This record gives sequence, C-alpha cells and structure tokens, in this order.
Amino acid sequence: MASTLLSKLKRGLFMTHTEFLERVGDALKRTGPVEPAHLDRLEEALISADAGVGLSVRLVDDLRNRVRKGQITTAEELRPAIRELLLEVLDQANAAAKPSITPGRPKVTLVVGVNGTGKTTTVAKLAKRRQEAGGSVILAAADTFRAAAVEQLEVWAQRVAAPVVHQQEGADPAAVVFDAIATATSRGLDEVLVDTAGRLHTRTNLMKELEKVRNIAAREVPGAPHEVLLVLDATTGSNGIEQAQRFGATAGVTGVVLTKLDGTAKGGVILAIADSLQLPVRWIGVGEGVDDLLPFDAGDFVDSLLDAGA
Repeated sequence: MASTLLSKLKRGLFMTHTEFLERVGDALKRTGPVEPAHLDRLEEALISADAGVGLSVRLVDDLRNRVRKGQITTAEELRPAIRELLLEVLDQANAAAKPSITPGRPKVTLVVGVNGTGKTTTVAKLAKRRQEAGGSVILAAADTFRAAAVEQLEVWAQRVAAPVVHQQEGADPAAVVFDAIATATSRGLDEVLVDTAGRLHTRTNLMKELEKVRNIAAREVPGAPHEVLLVLDATTGSNGIEQAQRFGATAGVTGVVLTKLDGTAKGGVILAIADSLQLPVRWIGVGEGVDDLLPFDAGDFVDSLLDAGA
C-alpha cells in the first residue's frame, strides 16, 4: 500500500519535479564543489515552483552561509542539506497546527473553499478514505447555493457507497448539517463530512452562512467542527494563499487539501502554504479517480521533488 501511494505521489509531482530539476541543472550532481551559480539556480527553481520568493531566498541564503563556513563543500552534501531545510518548513507548520481534540460522536468535518477547486469531489474521496480505514460516514450536501451541487455530490457518493443528507435547493445549509448530525447519531456513524457552498471570500453573506454552520455543529456535538479542511487548487499556485488567509479568519481552517497537483509545475506551493500560513497540508489530489486523494507525507513529498530518479 505504501509503495502504491508513493508511486502515485511521484506521478502527481511529475511536472513539478521535472521542471525543478531542469532549472537546478547540475547543482544536485553527486560530485564536485558547490558553485555560486548552483545556489542561484536552486533559488530560481524554488521560486518557479511557487515555494514563495521570501521562503526561497531565506532557504538558499542559509545554504550559502553553510557553504561559506565550509559546512557544505560538495554538491553531494547539498542535497541532504536542502532536504533538511524543506522538511523543517513542513514540520513547523504541523507543530503550529491546532492541537487535536478528542471529538464527540459523530466527528464533524467541514470542507470549505471556492468553486472550481474540486471541493465536492474531495468530500467523496475523503469518505472513501475514511471507509477504507474502517470508519462509517455520512455526507451533508450543505451547498444549497449552487445549482446541481446536490446532484453532483450524490453522483460521487454513489461511487463510494456513502449516504447523503440533503434538502431542496436554496435551503438553509445549517439545517442540512443539523439533519446530517441527527442521522449520524441515530445510526451510530463515525463522521459527518460537510460539503459547504463554494464561497468567494469577499462574499460576506456566504461567510456568515458558514459561521452559522459552525455554530450549529458546535451546538449539536461537543468540540465540533473537529476539522475544517480548506480545498485549494494547486494550479493557481501562490494565488491560493490569499484565499486561505481569508477563510482562516472565518472558518477556523485546521488543514489544507491541495487538489490538481498532477496538472501543474507549481507543487512547491505546499511549502509556501506551510511557511506563510503555518497550516499543514493534510491531503493532496493527484488525479480525478476516487483513489487519487493521498494523505500528505512530508518526507515522501521532499524526496519526490529532489530525487533525480523519481
């Protein structure tokens, strides 16, 4: 199973990995001294992958300092040093994440984000992952704002054999969540996965609606919502950072799902998210299939980015 996930991750990161190594050139070759041009190319590669200008400069300046001090003398020593720095960025985001709370039953997970990021499909894929881990789930079609949103979720729910609670178009999303929690409680289910309306973070009324959903969940289940996952589209690169900042204030985001990673060379945005938002990436989407949502592993991600044999 682990090897299958790693193989999918490498395929999903193929575009990012390939462009990154092309820009780095011979900077990561196994022999020879580290030249100033090598570090310049590494900085350029990180920026091109959307790791963020500030982070890219900071990381490479650290490496330049180590080279000046003689702590790094060859390209063979450069690769593990880069790996260490990238992992540190990701680990700091995990450490800064809100501490996990033992959820009341059922666990309530909100999935939030703007339209077009793959939010609804992510809900269904998450349901499949939870079921594979031995859990029981129900989906709440709380996107009553967008036409055909309920039908889209129902189609995906059938693919993963998960029940759905919904009401008519235009219904109160908080009422849908209330019904889903009540159904989950009566059936003894483990988790409610809530598909919320795809909000533009500038739409005040929709953000207030999301706040109401949070309040209803908290009233019905201790500690709810226990997890709030923000779905971002990797193809938008660093433009997703502003979305995350706006959502974080209202939705209380606890982690990120980065979708469409297989369609972009900007996979370094994972590093930008971790560094600028101090939010952990929980899941990554590397394809359109129901099995193409992978749990994010920092070590595997960094190795897939740097490994010339990936």
